[in-house]
Amino acid sequence: MAANAREKFATQVNSEILSEVRAIAQNEGRQLQTLIDEALADLIEKRKQGKPRSHVMAAYQGSHEKFGSLYKKLAE
Repeated sequence: MAANAREKFATQVNSEILSEVRAIAQNEGRQLQTLIDEALADLIEKRKQGKPRSHVMAAYQGSHEKFGSLYKKLAE
């Protein structure tokens, strides 16, 4: 997929969800379309293989390396 290729499309979104996304965009100083692109890319990655996203697993692994012994104690 070419990063610069853009295509317009129209859809309908729950007004509460759209309001929240607009607020996030404003709070982060980002464009709404950028957040929509990010959300769609996350959805595609999530559904591709039915596996957790790679950055989520990397964070989990890092946490496990740091707090593994604590996790074991909590499990007991």
